[in-house]
Amino acid sequence: MVVILFRSKLTPTAAADGYSEMAEEMETLARQMPGFVDVKAFKSDDGERLTVVWWEDEETLKAWRENVRHRVAQRRGREQWYQYYKLEVAEVVRQNSFEKPA
Repeated sequence: MVVILFRSKLTPTAAADGYSEMAEEMETLARQMPGFVDVKAFKSDDGERLTVVWWEDEETLKAWRENVRHRVAQRRGREQWYQYYKLEVAEVVRQNSFEKPA
């Protein structure tokens, strides 16, 4: 499994410039892609956002990265919406979980 950590801060005009609509479209599209596992998004008090996306493997991540509509969103993000972003790709080497019985 591959995990994407996408840290970003939006420009003050991002909401008015269509960011929310594109973000919703990208999440819907990603969820339909083969190999998509999950996505979670968080926002800190200073406005920085963290989106964590899990993909089955590098191959399915590459298909997402090269998706034509996703490429349009990436370009618009750099041109209009992001003050900055930082992207990290990590491979899951171990996984453990716990769930309290009901």
